[in-house]
Amino acid sequence: MRLAPFARAFAATAAALLALQGGAHAQDNWPNKPVHIIASFAPGGSSDLVARQLAQHLSTHYGQQFIVENRAGAGGNIGVSFVAKAAPDGYTLGLATSGPLANNKWLYKPMPFDAAKDLTPVALVGEIPLVIAANPQVKAASLKEFVALGKSKGKDLTISNPGSGTIGHLAAEYLRINTGASLRSIPYKGDAPAMTDAIGGLVQAVSAPVTALVPNIQADKLKALAVTSSVRFPGLPDVPTAREQGIDLVATVWNAMIGPAGLPKPIVDSLNKEINRYTSSAEGKAQLAALGVIPLSATPAQLSEKMAAESAKWKRVVDAAKITLD
Repeated sequence: MRLAPFARAFAATAAALLALQGGAHAQDNWPNKPVHIIASFAPGGSSDLVARQLAQHLSTHYGQQFIVENRAGAGGNIGVSFVAKAAPDGYTLGLATSGPLANNKWLYKPMPFDAAKDLTPVALVGEIPLVIAANPQVKAASLKEFVALGKSKGKDLTISNPGSGTIGHLAAEYLRINTGASLRSIPYKGDAPAMTDAIGGLVQAVSAPVTALVPNIQADKLKALAVTSSVRFPGLPDVPTAREQGIDLVATVWNAMIGPAGLPKPIVDSLNKEINRYTSSAEGKAQLAALGVIPLSATPAQLSEKMAAESAKWKRVVDAAKITLD
């Protein structure tokens, strides 16, 4: 039987309303099955452990399992790409770092996703600052003195980092470019070898996430010159920030919860509220501090702005230093 134009329009409108009601009802009942959080790095690292702490808290709050699934590789791109391609129904989320959310688009070509278009920012979780630490024999007690030494010496000072394109590498290049000091950044394959050669004096300093270096700084095997967060790191309260020394360097590894593009606003708002409550609570602060993470909170819009600002900031460094991972 053929419908008249008015009847067809009425039927289409009714069907659309039913679909919207069904979608709203599904969101009201969310989550009614396990939720997967994709951790974009290997098990045992700080990002993985943050994801597991969040998963435990969210499971308790929502009365439904939040399961961490590790999909590591390509600087975090593999895991985040999986999230970007998932259905936007709230059952696949991601705990990602600043690499795939801001920096990697200038380092990896081609990128498997566009962070600005293919993802929904949900909540900022926390950050780990870098520390620039020197071999004890280096005649500099602060980052300011280290930079002055780099300007006065006849040859480059060397700074190791955990790998080409890592935030430790970018921060060292940022320092060189913006201070004019003669510094040479040397990529290693991970925190441990970069730190070992700084302790051994094969390089003068190391630029890496603070959590990897704290034990050797406390043991006086390395001399902390500066942390690169906006405020001092609680685990090294006597070490000043770069900014306190008149050097405008802020570089951290930050974690954020994300979802695929089109994630329904009620789900985003619910998760954002609960994650912010966790990172602001005494329990959340203590659990994150045990991993060397400084808790943060932000609205989804603020997280989106941070992703864009950090991306623009590090693009200038990548371009100036001609860093490529191709």
